[in-house]
Amino acid sequence: MLSGSVHLTLLVGPAVPVPVPRFVLDALTGVTVHSTAEPGKQSAFELTFELEKGSLLPTVFLLVGGSLPPVLRVVITVTVGSMPEVLIDGVMTSTSLAPGANGTPSVLTVHGMDLTALMEKIDGTGTPFPALPVAARVLTVLAKYAAFGVIPAVVPSLVPDTPNPLERVPVQRGTDLAYLRRLASRSGYVFTHIPGPVPGASIAYWGPQAKIGLPQPALNVDLDVQTNVESLNFSYDAEAATLPVIFIHHPETKAIIPVPIPDVSPLNPPLGALQPIPHRIRYIRETAKLGIAEAVLLGMAKSSSAADVVTAQGSLDVQRYGQVLRPRALVGVRGAGTAFDGLYFVQSVDHQLKRGSFTQQFTLVRNGLVSTLPVVPV
Repeated sequence: MLSGSVHLTLLVGPAVPVPVPRFVLDALTGVTVHSTAEPGKQSAFELTFELEKGSLLPTVFLLVGGSLPPVLRVVITVTVGSMPEVLIDGVMTSTSLAPGANGTPSVLTVHGMDLTALMEKIDGTGTPFPALPVAARVLTVLAKYAAFGVIPAVVPSLVPDTPNPLERVPVQRGTDLAYLRRLASRSGYVFTHIPGPVPGASIAYWGPQAKIGLPQPALNVDLDVQTNVESLNFSYDAEAATLPVIFIHHPETKAIIPVPIPDVSPLNPPLGALQPIPHRIRYIRETAKLGIAEAVLLGMAKSSSAADVVTAQGSLDVQRYGQVLRPRALVGVRGAGTAFDGLYFVQSVDHQLKRGSFTQQFTLVRNGLVSTLPVVPV
């Protein structure tokens, strides 16, 4: 449906998605994909079709959304130049139909979420995990989604936790998604679903939120011919800076010792050179029941999420930028001035595709003003 060097591939099917027939692509008028790296939130998509009279599309989607087959999987991939990028690997969750009137066509809208929507449907309450550490429990839960091409990427917790089955047997409570998120939160980790790297495969990441890696090509603003963004606005909220304080239980003296946690770590390096002094203190009281290492990890996770005082929101045309801007990665900003130039973490990206158009709205965050790098990579 796109033109030039950008091509869209839509795969649909129960369990194993396949490329849709030509008449489906001809009816497709718009695609929206929301990709996010925010902990506890899911990525989502929306497909919009204009229907001719007698079209089979409403019947197909509505029947599939009813009962058999139980899920309709949707994979959306774009190719920019020669580089394919999987925007989302998910399932349909609902549909809506607006009948045409006065010569206008009917409009069918298909809504869906990423594959974590499946994990919300399966309630594993009561499942025992005898003598299994946390990472093994996560792998056990994720194993049932291998048929959907979900590849687990699990970072073992730095704190060994293998319960003695004669003393305690961990038991799952709630859905698979809720259980995975709860285990991640207790370890100071995040659980997120990352589509790709190829259609039909995806990664279920359970580990620390890492704000490191090679940055994507820089976003250039107000740099004449090098400008590659349509808009980019910044906000700075020094009041948002919060200092987490954990509590460590001293086993010999029984004393509870409060310990402030800085907002930097090897996986969360400072992206801004000037960080505001926290105006608020957040006491993480549940850490008093944990070991020292567990308490520190949880405090570092809370500190990382509370330290982003600079937010940038903007939009770009993908053909002008030259590639798809990806969430959960770093990107440089150039031309915004001394205070706001530098590296940012891409927190979310909204992809909007129409015939002849592919634009993105994005949100960037970091923990301070002024770049930590003398020169922002191009």
